[in-house]
Amino acid sequence: MKRTFPAIALFALALIAIAGCGGGGGGSSSGSAYGGGESSNGKPAATTAAATGAPITVGNASGVGRVLVDSNGLTLYYFEKDQNGESACYGACAAAWPPLLTEGKPQAGEGAASSKLGTTERTDGTTQVTYAGWPLYTYVSDTTPGEANGTDVKSFGASWYPLHPNGQKAGH
Repeated sequence: MKRTFPAIALFALALIAIAGCGGGGGGSSSGSAYGGGESSNGKPAATTAAATGAPITVGNASGVGRVLVDSNGLTLYYFEKDQNGESACYGACAAAWPPLLTEGKPQAGEGAASSKLGTTERTDGTTQVTYAGWPLYTYVSDTTPGEANGTDVKSFGASWYPLHPNGQKAGH
């Protein structure tokens, strides 16, 4: 299954590109759970669940147990290529793995530790939520709560894993 990731990623990116070609209009973006569309500055929109004050909580994901989830119940991942709390995921990477952005202080919901939550500034000036020093992302192939399709996926130069509430890697 891991060998099929490039084909799946290309398909997902094609779907995002097609969706982005649809109408447009308004000058602002409300963001989406999956990072589709564009923001008002013409850059891809990212996951913005934390922007509305929605907390980072803990849920159960298939095959990995209790992990961090966003306000929609989608599994949150970290990227092993990220170093010193800074994201290394931009462009096509961020299209497949939308960063979890915030416009304020991220909130720890049930099961998450507020002491582990933080933020990091991305190169485009947006603020990404971190947990235990790791920038957080969702995955476009996770479409419903409880999925963890990105677990141990190797793409964009390193592996991806969900995080347990203690900040440790979940998965293989």
